Amino acid sequence: MADKIALITGITGQDGSYLAELLIQKGYTVHGIVRRTSNLLRSRIEHLRRDENIYGKRLFLSYGDLSDSTTLRRIFRDVRPSEVYHLAGQSHVGLSFEIPESTCDEAGMATLRLLEIARDQPEPLRFYHASTSEIFGSATESPQNENTPLRPSSPYGCAKAFATQLARVYRQAYGLFVCNGILYNHESPRRGENFVTRKITQSVARIARGLDAGLTLGNLESRRDWGRAQDYVVAMWMMLQHETPDDYVVATGEAHSVRDFVEAAFAVVDLPWEKYVKHDPAFDRPAEPKQLVGDASKIHKMLGWKPTGTFDQLVREMVEADLTALDKSR
Repeated sequence: MADKIALITGITGQDGSYLAELLIQKGYTVHGIVRRTSNLLRSRIEHLRRDENIYGKRLFLSYGDLSDSTTLRRIFRDVRPSEVYHLAGQSHVGLSFEIPESTCDEAGMATLRLLEIARDQPEPLRFYHASTSEIFGSATESPQNENTPLRPSSPYGCAKAFATQLARVYRQAYGLFVCNGILYNHESPRRGENFVTRKITQSVARIARGLDAGLTLGNLESRRDWGRAQDYVVAMWMMLQHETPDDYVVATGEAHSVRDFVEAAFAVVDLPWEKYVKHDPAFDRPAEPKQLVGDASKIHKMLGWKPTGTFDQLVREMVEADLTALDKSR
């Protein structure tokens, strides 16, 4: 059997980098689309780029922008992927209130462009769309599953709801093999520094080393279903290996508050969190989703996927990685 060829949008992101590693390990040839502006932000895949046994042999990068259909079509024509993983786009919920138009273009219209290109390919391919729990927003029920009504409460959630519904339409109308992975929050040491979890673990590392005096956060009672990114990319791959395309909630089924995350992070360095953490309402979001907790029983049953590790282990992994990075840089 010929090597499987995967094309990843957003390969330089947290999920893209873990997915690239997973697919290379499984014998794929992996192509990634990168923006010209992201060449300074490729730290997550730098270890793969530096490996001469991988880069230029199993891993290839192409410049492209999600707003540029011509270039995207050219990449598809040259790569001829059997699997496409669409992970790219502005994914910061809070930021989407400040840049709603570009968020909607990146999360919504870009997905439409890629689905149109996928529909025009001479050989059928399998398409993964990175949906999100934010499509449920002010959810009518908890936990949420694949049939929960969409009620987004942010521009990002609205854009992703649009893209998720489009993926379903293309699956039904054109018979495309398209899966929506409705992923709940997932973290790792590679999480972007503008996300609250990474902001916490970096600050805890700096406080522990005497470099920072404190940490200011928004709503500490905000609750999320947090899992490990390394597990969630396995779920993405499993969806595209199944005989029929479908939508799946990927979650741990447990909710923790930002306060829980803070407590667990400070516990790693054995410091009392109350002494260092302040609340500033300026960091609160204009609209906060209700309790988002995922019911992942469908993917457990259909594909056999299960999350690994505990919440405390995830937080410890992130804090320890930030401590190591800090110690190396000094």
